[in-house]
Amino acid sequence: MPKITVLPHHSICPEGAVIELASGENLCDGLLDNGIKIEHACDCSKACTTCHVIVRKGFNSLEEMDDVEADLLDRAWGLEPDSRLSCQVTIEDEDLTVEIPKYTINHASENH
Repeated sequence: MPKITVLPHHSICPEGAVIELASGENLCDGLLDNGIKIEHACDCSKACTTCHVIVRKGFNSLEEMDDVEADLLDRAWGLEPDSRLSCQVTIEDEDLTVEIPKYTINHASENH
């Protein structure tokens, strides 16, 4: 099973983590199932950007994103060329290293 390395995030995963997910599993669901409480305001329906991650290793092993995901990512804080919505990432056979950005545009988490 591919190993997913989550780089440290100040509030979501301060120590970082290494988890194993099966090929075909959804990245956002896998993170949540392993206690990494990544934001997912739209319940993984591809309607927001709160589950935005940056794939630091293994990006090219992932299925290409569709136009809807690409358009949504344009609104994400800290967008980088290797950004993805974790709810749209299906784990393939390669290990991944992901970084959860410092901020999201989720107003609920910003106490508005």
